[in-house]
Amino acid sequence: MTGEAARVRQMWHLLEPLHAVLYYAPAAFEEAAALGYDTEERWASYFAWRAAPLGAAGTDEVVRAFHSFAPAAVARYVPASWETAPPEAVLAARLRAVDRAYRALFGDRRVEGAGFTEAASLARRAAEAATPGVLGGLGGLGPANSALPWPDAPHLALWHAATVLREHRGDGHIAALGAAGLDPVESLVSFAGVGAARPEVFASRGWGEQEWGAARRRLQERGLLAADGTATETGRELRAKVELRTDEEAAAPWRALGEEGRVRLAELLGEPWLETIGSGLLPGENTLGIGKV
Repeated sequence: MTGEAARVRQMWHLLEPLHAVLYYAPAAFEEAAALGYDTEERWASYFAWRAAPLGAAGTDEVVRAFHSFAPAAVARYVPASWETAPPEAVLAARLRAVDRAYRALFGDRRVEGAGFTEAASLARRAAEAATPGVLGGLGGLGPANSALPWPDAPHLALWHAATVLREHRGDGHIAALGAAGLDPVESLVSFAGVGAARPEVFASRGWGEQEWGAARRRLQERGLLAADGTATETGRELRAKVELRTDEEAAAPWRALGEEGRVRLAELLGEPWLETIGSGLLPGENTLGIGKV
């Protein structure tokens, strides 16, 4: 991994938990319930929160933008999500959810303090330099979030910047997977093969045993997986190339911010990152491979 790639990946690791509280914080489930979503499990609110920047998107558009979810899993929630609440109501509610979650995690004085204000300014500068990603001629989640208005409150602007940057990175990751010849389910099987997470963790993406098994056989035929499902040396090399290209696609915002700004932002994010990880809100093992790649 090059020095720049390592720095880009470090910023992803620091910002991702600050974004992801939306999908796990009690306040987020309360806001989702107030809109009318079923919160017995998290997927109804997850699809609404994450897809709302796309507008009243249909199943096919969300399948393309999310990439790793089985179409049948998406179809259970989209487009029915917009019958429960329109996207504009979901977007307003997700900012309320983040406001409440951040105040619960960090305290009112912290989120309204100088540290969050400075971090928000730096993260916004980076996010505004994110170049639009295009997936087969359709805009991805990066541009969709970039097009939303910036919140006034610094802690919400920080969350919005983290969201723009992670979705911008995600669009680049989808492009890198496509260039490697990996379809959505193959992407997950190969990721499990390099130890990013146990195969059981990826079951949340909705692929059935037959689909998973067929993808595994295809990867074995390409020499990317061994008989036990672990990656071969060739498979590991391919995944390393995917991750490196992902870092390269995500580098423009950090080049624009500059090394001094990036280092300062990393310093400012260190304590909130530790508090978020230590809160127990987020799962210890995840499908993104945080801490593993």
